[in-house]
Amino acid sequence: MQGKNCNLTMLTDFYELTMAGGYLKEGMGDREVVFDMFFREIPDGGGFAIAAGLEQLIDYMSNLHFDERDLEYLRSKGIFSEDFLAYLRDFKFCCDVWSVPEGTPIFPGEPIVVVRGPVIQAQLVETMTLLTINHQSLIATKANRVCRAAEGRPIMEFGSRRAQNSDAAILGARAAYIGGCVATACTLTDRDFGVPAIGTMAHSWVQVFDSEYEAFKKYAETYPHACTLLVDTYNVLKSGVPNAIRVFDEVLKPMGIRPQGVRIDSGDIAYLSKRAREMLDAAGYPDCKIVASNSLDEYLIRDLILQGAKLDSFGVGENLITAKSDPVFGGVYKLAAVERDGVLAPAIKISETVGKITTPGFKTVYRFFENASGKAMADLVTLYDEPAPDTTKPCVIFDPLSVWKKKELTGVTAKRLLVPVFEKGKCVYECPKLSDVKKYCTEQIGTLWDEVLRFENPHKYYVDLSEKLWNTKNELLHQQRW
Repeated sequence: MQGKNCNLTMLTDFYELTMAGGYLKEGMGDREVVFDMFFREIPDGGGFAIAAGLEQLIDYMSNLHFDERDLEYLRSKGIFSEDFLAYLRDFKFCCDVWSVPEGTPIFPGEPIVVVRGPVIQAQLVETMTLLTINHQSLIATKANRVCRAAEGRPIMEFGSRRAQNSDAAILGARAAYIGGCVATACTLTDRDFGVPAIGTMAHSWVQVFDSEYEAFKKYAETYPHACTLLVDTYNVLKSGVPNAIRVFDEVLKPMGIRPQGVRIDSGDIAYLSKRAREMLDAAGYPDCKIVASNSLDEYLIRDLILQGAKLDSFGVGENLITAKSDPVFGGVYKLAAVERDGVLAPAIKISETVGKITTPGFKTVYRFFENASGKAMADLVTLYDEPAPDTTKPCVIFDPLSVWKKKELTGVTAKRLLVPVFEKGKCVYECPKLSDVKKYCTEQIGTLWDEVLRFENPHKYYVDLSEKLWNTKNELLHQQRW
């Protein structure tokens, strides 16, 4: 499992090593470059995504080194020179890195992570940068969609057993917490990251005992202060809820303890929850919560609420932990600048597919917030050495593809999104507590307009280029190198 002091240096695409060997042979190993990580499309056709995974990226970059096992493996491939292996033996990460903080709403085309340094090093971290940020950003984004669908009702992440591997379960639960989930079924995520782990019983607990009533009674006696009973092993309305009420009366009530809840994991959950609510209320347990699970997603949760289901919280598993409806976060890592004749020159990738043409140069990103409402109005990508936008006067931004579409921003404040993470290979960023990341994420999503939050046909948030950056890109498009 990935964690602190875990050496994942060799988790690279092999071409990162073949290119590194070639750069060294050509005397280009120390040539300075800039790479951007960004993404092109928002999962599920949403209006925004959520950045996550920075803490694990820092752990990875802080522990970059090649050990003897790595070097012997590379030697066995028969294509790498001894000079290159010697370079790797003495490898020391010395790049500068910037990133948006975890929990920040992000949009297509803008840099999420920027790496500047020797080309061998900046290229080497490509795979893990993408793997780490792509995965957790995907799950945080999906989790937030699910949480918003629940309209304030708690969402619990229940997906460990359906995740693709252990890291996907552990770090997926971490990302889901950032995105808004209140708890997880994954015990290890609680131990390592402090995401509250919860859970009561499976159907097997009920089946092991001679009767459903006995199973409920023994559980209530064992965990009286955390008694949530799974009521759909046999029949929710004919046995599950009646047996739960009987146990509440016989075991908990004499102790002066109120039941936590009942959980429904199958059947027509909307109908069953309404009838269960009536039965619990009539028995004197209006405070007993009803929890739903069973392959839920944001659309099913929204429909259950629209149908008047009497549900207090939801456990969401496979559709969340795998982001099943759109399981790839398409982040890419592209060269943006390269040292030429002692100057860091912008570099561009050109494609017949317009969306794949990159934005050149060493860049940063600003977000404009309306002073009156606190809402995010637009993002502006600029060259790094440009002065910050002067918000004391109207700021004119324009669509980089449809340049005649302009917008004048007044009464706004500009905030730089990318923060320093590494300087010359030394970490200068202190990761906040995960609970603070979650709180920050909630606050930042609160700055987005309702139109951006829509599930269907959300408003397209503006990500524009400064005039100087747009001119730089336009000039390079007309200076193609064949």
